[in-house]
Amino acid sequence: MAVDHYENFPVASLLLPRRLQAPVRNIYRFARSADDIADEGDATPAERLRHLATYRDALMQIEAGTLALPEHDARAQVFNPLAQSITQYALPMEAFFDLISAFEQDVTTTRYEDDMQLLDYCRRSANPVGRLMLHLYEAATPQNLAQSNAICTGLQLTNFWQDIAVDWQKGRVYLPQGKLRLYGATENHIAQKRYADPAWQTLMQVQVQQARELLSSGLPLARSLPGRIGLELKLVIHGGLRILERLNQLHYDVFFHRPTLTKRDWTLLLWRSLW
Repeated sequence: MAVDHYENFPVASLLLPRRLQAPVRNIYRFARSADDIADEGDATPAERLRHLATYRDALMQIEAGTLALPEHDARAQVFNPLAQSITQYALPMEAFFDLISAFEQDVTTTRYEDDMQLLDYCRRSANPVGRLMLHLYEAATPQNLAQSNAICTGLQLTNFWQDIAVDWQKGRVYLPQGKLRLYGATENHIAQKRYADPAWQTLMQVQVQQARELLSSGLPLARSLPGRIGLELKLVIHGGLRILERLNQLHYDVFFHRPTLTKRDWTLLLWRSLW
């Protein structure tokens, strides 16, 4: 199990009510395809941004009520059903524009100076997912939204620390540069896979604790939401917390042992979610 926020869409979950399967699938298709535009293939940055601009344009058409994509337009299979779900469930357009801005940032930004910059990216790249799910479940109260934001940001950070080596191969470093300097670490620790160095150990301990606190602060939301959505959310949160446990157990060696969850972990996650 990974904790990538798009892979945490419950698109195939048995816990997802039948009535929400179509809108969740439509939101996922939008997010996944836009993320692939920003990340996959061999397109140039300029080409990626132009492609994402066509996505932004389609969102603007939905917002204006003028969307009319012909079937031969490659965007039609994404945006025509998405427009129906947005209208039917009164989904906030801001969430979709936030996602597009984050995907555009993926193309242009590979380093973050401090927590403020990184968390602002998470606000747009991860938090909209939770906001949209709460709107679908008609549970988008201010308190629920705040706790959802903590969960989504915590999951995003967990994914970053899980995939430091993977992101390095893509030319990206999500560890804040100021934190690297503060704890005496450098990007050479990543390039040279120096996970046993005390500076790396201290830095990662702090980053893992930050993600853990965010996920834990969101647990009350999972306990307060009824039925299947509450159980689904508990499983997701405890999955993220378990990845963080694995990072600690591996002494933050993300270079030779990518922390993941095995089948044996699911019994533990279910027990923690129920009790």
